[in-house]
Amino acid sequence: MSQTSTTPAADVEGTSATSLLRFATAGSVDDGKSTLVGRLLHDSKSVLADQLEAVELASRSRGQEAPDLALLTDGLRAEREQGITIDVAYRYFATPRRRFILADTPGHVQYTRNMVTGASTAELAVVLVDARNGVVEQTRRHAAVAALLRVPHVVLAVNKMDLVGYEESVFAAIAEEFTRYAASLGVPEITAVPISALVGDNVVTPSAHMDWYAGPTVLEHLETVPVAHDPSDDVARFPVQYVIRPQTPEAPDYRGYAGQIASGVLRVGQAVTVLPSGRTSTIEGIDALGTAVDVAWAPQSVTLRLSDDLDISRGDLIAPTDASVSPSQDLTATVCHLHDSPLTVGRRVLLKHTTRTVKAIVKQIPSRLTLDDLSQHPEPGELTANDIGRVVLRTAEPLAVDPYADSRRTGSFLLIDPADGSTLTAGMAGDAFAEAAANAADGRRAAVDDEGWDF
Repeated sequence: MSQTSTTPAADVEGTSATSLLRFATAGSVDDGKSTLVGRLLHDSKSVLADQLEAVELASRSRGQEAPDLALLTDGLRAEREQGITIDVAYRYFATPRRRFILADTPGHVQYTRNMVTGASTAELAVVLVDARNGVVEQTRRHAAVAALLRVPHVVLAVNKMDLVGYEESVFAAIAEEFTRYAASLGVPEITAVPISALVGDNVVTPSAHMDWYAGPTVLEHLETVPVAHDPSDDVARFPVQYVIRPQTPEAPDYRGYAGQIASGVLRVGQAVTVLPSGRTSTIEGIDALGTAVDVAWAPQSVTLRLSDDLDISRGDLIAPTDASVSPSQDLTATVCHLHDSPLTVGRRVLLKHTTRTVKAIVKQIPSRLTLDDLSQHPEPGELTANDIGRVVLRTAEPLAVDPYADSRRTGSFLLIDPADGSTLTAGMAGDAFAEAAANAADGRRAAVDDEGWDF
C-alpha cells in the first residue's frame, strides 16, 4: 500500500527557521564585498575560533592592528596578497531563523564569468556600490547578469556610508539610479540598504548613525526574504539518471527510473511522455527512500515505475503528457563564454542538458551583448572569455529543452570541449535579454525625446 504524502507547499522549504537561502555578492573592485561577507560571518557568530585566529595573524603580518574580515573569504594566497577576490568563495553559515550558502564573487571585469558561476543557482544577489562612486559600469554589468540569470531578489548595498558622512541624499540618489536601471532589465524585486561593512552599520545590527533609515539590516532581509516555493506551480520535469533492475527473487520484474525531480509534482496514475522518443505511459508507482508514495515533488530524488515496458535510458526526460515540450535539434540560446579559448562558428562541442550529453555544432553567433547599455553587436564571429551573446546550435540528437525564462533548471545547459572535457560555455535557452533590451532602448529613446531630438 502506498503512503499518502502531504502537500508540496507544506514540505518543500518548511518554515523560515529551517529554510535555505542561496545568495551571491557582487560589485566593483574594492567596493567591500569580502568585508561585507566577513562582517556577516563575524557578527552572526559564524566564525570558528581558529579561523578568526588565522585572520588576525594574517592581518598583523600585513601591518593591520584590527583583523581584516575580508580575509575570511579571500582564501587564495594570490587574493590575500593583492587584496582582491579572484575565485568564487563559497561559505556556509546559519542563524536561528535560516541556513545560508553564499558565494562571494569577483569584481574585476575579467572575472565576470565567475560572477555568472556564483549567481547561477542564487535566489538573491547582493550588489555592492561604493557610496563615493555611485553606480558605475561594473554595477550595471552585475545587475544585467542578475537579470540574465533570473535571480528573483536583488539587494543594493550602498557601502562605505561612513566615508560620505552618512548622508541620506547620497544614498537616495544611488538607490534611485540603480533601481531605475535594474527595473528596466526586468529584475522583479530590489531592496536598497545603506551600510558600512567596515564599521558594521546595518549589516547585522542597526546603525546608530543613520536614524533616517527605517528598513531592515542586510541580515534581517536575508532572514526574511521569501524563498519558499510551491513546486506545484511548475511544470513537472524528471531527467532520468539511472535505470534500476535489481532482478531479485522478491522483485524479479522490477524496473525503475531513478533521478531527481527538476521541477513540478508527479503523481501515481499520471499520464506521462518520455522524451525525446515521444512514447507515453502512466506512472504506476513512486519510490522515495525505499517507501512507496503517491506524490513527489522537486527537488526530491525518487524512482518512478511506469505501467509500460519502454526503452528508457539515462538522459531521457519524463514529463506530463499534457505539458510536455517538443524535442528539437535546433537550439537558440543566450550564453556566457567561460573559457579562455574563443567560441567560434563551426566549433564542435558537447552539450550537457540535465543528465543528457549530445554532440553539437555552433551554427551561428548572431550577436554579442554589450552589458553597459544592452545593445547588440551583430555577427561578432566569436565569443571570448566573459562575453555574453546569442548562439544557434545544432545537436546530433533531439533535446527537450524548456525556455530558461520558464525553468532555470531545464532551460540551462553547458557546452563542453570534447577533447579535454573542460567547460566552455554556460547557456540559457531562448533570448533572455530580448525584452530587457527593448525596454532599455525605449528608455534611451524617451530620454532623447525629452531633450528635443527629432526622430
